[in-house]
Amino acid sequence: MLEPITWFRQAALRWRDAGRTIYIDPWGTPADAPPADVILITHAHHDHFQPEEIERLSTASTKLVAPHDVARELTGDVTPVAPGESHEVGGLRFTTVPAYNVVEHRLQSHPKENRWVGYIVELGGGTYYHAGDTDHAPELDAVKADVTFLPIGDGPYTMGAEEAAGLAKVIRLAMPCSESAGAGNGLTICENEIGGAMSAPWPWDRCARRHRDHGKA
Repeated sequence: MLEPITWFRQAALRWRDAGRTIYIDPWGTPADAPPADVILITHAHHDHFQPEEIERLSTASTKLVAPHDVARELTGDVTPVAPGESHEVGGLRFTTVPAYNVVEHRLQSHPKENRWVGYIVELGGGTYYHAGDTDHAPELDAVKADVTFLPIGDGPYTMGAEEAAGLAKVIRLAMPCSESAGAGNGLTICENEIGGAMSAPWPWDRCARRHRDHGKA
């Protein structure tokens, strides 16, 4: 289920098959990256929302999907979204879920009132959950997906490895992604917590990393 997916940096992913090219939070894509059919943005922080990169990957037919505050900064065919919605855009079916902090010392990093999102997308006969930046918020216990991409950052920004493992237990197959001071440690913790379900052919040692200047404009 991971073969069509390319990871670039942070939480930036691309799904590419014979029919379409879909990016989520594109950042660090090469200059010759194929143009997007659909681009999904989870929230406004610069390590997830790169306007110049979005422009480079877009054509006249590219569909853009983003929370309302981000959508206002975009031009073209833009679909604003909020948590708890279902859409079909450019032939891509997806549901939005909340992405926010619940741990006291992180509450201002991703406030619930910003209504930022994660996405559950239907691709290639499977479901993929890209969490964006979030803690283990209570609404996420209802998420079901075949593959999940979770942030592991701890510190001031997102859930840590133990929290991610707890969320992974109620989903299915989870991949630590986005941010970690010690990606290998986070992966080991999650593997121990959910019985090895974290294992996958993927460069997660490079994917999970700490935001050095997270959230700066």
